[in-house]
Amino acid sequence: MTSLIEVPKLNLQETVDEITGFIKEIVGKSRAKGVVVGLSGGVDSCVTAVLCVKALGKNNCLGVIMPTSFTPKEDVEDAEFLAQQLGIKVEKVNIDNISESFFKALKVDLEKQKIPAANIIARIRMVILYYYANIENRLVVGTGDKSERLIGYFTKYGDGGVDFMPIAHLYKTQVRELAAYLGLPSRIVNKPSSPQLYPGHKVVDELPLDYDKLDKVLVGLFDLKLYPEKIEELTSIPLNKILIMFKRFNETKHKREPPFFINK
Repeated sequence: MTSLIEVPKLNLQETVDEITGFIKEIVGKSRAKGVVVGLSGGVDSCVTAVLCVKALGKNNCLGVIMPTSFTPKEDVEDAEFLAQQLGIKVEKVNIDNISESFFKALKVDLEKQKIPAANIIARIRMVILYYYANIENRLVVGTGDKSERLIGYFTKYGDGGVDFMPIAHLYKTQVRELAAYLGLPSRIVNKPSSPQLYPGHKVVDELPLDYDKLDKVLVGLFDLKLYPEKIEELTSIPLNKILIMFKRFNETKHKREPPFFINK
């Protein structure tokens, strides 16, 4: 059955203009000297880097590549390729020794505590990005998209610890569409998403839907304000999977909010 819910098509040039204008505004108001962006070789970080260079120029953008021993070689190569194509300065920091120091000090059981250990790796990367931002008076750019944000598929104060997020209003499938428009290689545009926080880490192992289906569910829930049962009817996506994603949204609200406090 053809889905009757579709992710909205972008006016791609208007989207580029809107995002680059947003980047210029945020950096200008902050009186920062530019931005730092973590380069993973994935579609989100590559699109973000391209847009930052379009907005600020190559001399005002610093790319940071932070591989581990289990980061796929092709991801590092894609990150380095993009940085070279953009002409931006790059820092490359292997974080194995740093993460191993944490695991040893905390006596982390990597088999039983896989997710807490993965979050440590994400937070180490955040610390490194802010180190470079601090020494050069730059802002840290987030590379997360709307799909990840809505289901809480990020590490709080890890990849979610940033100064601003220029593509967080775009669904993953829209980011891929934008990536193709910006001329990124097809191997990056179509690369399966993976945070690479532990060996063999893949999105498909953690989420019950691929992004093509997930984005339709999210559009149904949050853009069209439809009940899960109606989304099932319109898309033929199983109700139990729709409910799992809605539950993830509700259980991760705290990740999308600033710290709570008594307001008095």
